[in-house]
Amino acid sequence: MKPDLGFLDDFEDKYLKTKQGRGVFLAGVVLGCMARQQVGNNEDIHNSPLFKQMHFGRMTMRDLKKQLARVPELIKAYNMKYSLYLQQLANEAGVMILEGGDEEPGVNGNFAFTVGFSNANHFFWQKIYVKEDVQPDAGDLDDQE
Repeated sequence: MKPDLGFLDDFEDKYLKTKQGRGVFLAGVVLGCMARQQVGNNEDIHNSPLFKQMHFGRMTMRDLKKQLARVPELIKAYNMKYSLYLQQLANEAGVMILEGGDEEPGVNGNFAFTVGFSNANHFFWQKIYVKEDVQPDAGDLDDQE
């Protein structure tokens, strides 16, 4: 199942109309989902190792690329569920960031990232991948040969 990114067209924000903006936002969604899996629920997200490494409000493009580059490693280290979907979305985010240029995220990018991160489960399961359509055991990277 490919990620459905059509909902991004509904946003009126100028930054989210750019490739880089969309990539930054999707990176927030991916990393937010991963942070929740590290601790098991939303209430403890502030205890997630990934959450503690985020520079909310002052993230640079270097910081973001560094975190995205670690996605495969973190998926494996934490034996994350739905790893195939997480990796697909991280790939989309990375390509969009590369196509969008190397401009620093600034206020707009940090805001977009934080909104994606904070609402990760909503966007992941209700917009990008509809949970009812996802096979529970079909989302693991190890299953895809």
